[in-house]
Amino acid sequence: QVHVVESGGGLVQAGGSLKLSCASSERTISTYNAGWFRQAPGKEREFVAAISRSGSSTWYADSVKGRFTISRDNAKNTVYLQMNSLKPEDTAVYYCAAKYTIRDITATNAFDYWGQGTQVTVSS
Repeated sequence: QVHVVESGGGLVQAGGSLKLSCASSERTISTYNAGWFRQAPGKEREFVAAISRSGSSTWYADSVKGRFTISRDNAKNTVYLQMNSLKPEDTAVYYCAAKYTIRDITATNAFDYWGQGTQVTVSS
């Protein structure tokens, strides 16, 4: 089991920035591939970004490419999502997730461990 906890959400104006963090304590997230997903009210959970175990490979949804950056610090057992140029349509609950294999790294139903989520609200 891997328990991950997200933090860093909040309310920000359009055009602003937020940095989300995803940390684990019981078992190091550094041994897992990780991803960020989001779910807006009335919508299905969708892929945002993912990063390989070493951090050498990253993947992004087209809607966030060029604005969001996923990174990790394995020494701190933490994965980050830097979000810049935020838009109202980025408003959602953001979830961190972990999986052991790299297969289907952008698929929501392929991840094994999930956090509780952190709310991001972007006002216009």
